Amino acid sequence: MAQQMKPKIIVFDLDYTLWPFWVDTHVSPPFNKHKDGKVYDQDQQLIKYYTDVPGMLHKLHNDGYTLGVASRTDTPPEAHKLMELFDWDKYFRYKEVYPGNKINHFQQFQSKSGIPYKDMLFFDDEIRNIVDVDKLGVTCIHAADGMSNAVLTEGLQKFQMNNC
Repeated sequence: MAQQMKPKIIVFDLDYTLWPFWVDTHVSPPFNKHKDGKVYDQDQQLIKYYTDVPGMLHKLHNDGYTLGVASRTDTPPEAHKLMELFDWDKYFRYKEVYPGNKINHFQQFQSKSGIPYKDMLFFDDEIRNIVDVDKLGVTCIHAADGMSNAVLTEGLQKFQMNNC
């Protein structure tokens, strides 16, 4: 039986991929975690993420996958703060969070990890990022409505097909 090919790194965008907003325009820092364990912005607006995301990150991490995050936000400190408050920092070995083309982010992943592009899986809500990163040879999935377990499964299946 053929061995199942698994990505050596799975990379996620943040805005509208792991959470349903742009961190640089739709929420107002500073952010705080309340006693109820939920995160709020300065206007006491509850900051939510896509429902499946915490369990998905936990499972992928426990299953031994290396995870990364690539965001072209104009407010990297705020994005990092939300990942910390959501308790997601422990899942991401690689974080490229700064303005610019996603190709730059993936060149950094490749340089820092030594992982070839063909062994990477990437999820993003923006087609322009999918088009750019696909040119590198990365398996890319358009997460049009954000991440869910179904979108993750689709990505793992596409990666498998691309690497048979």
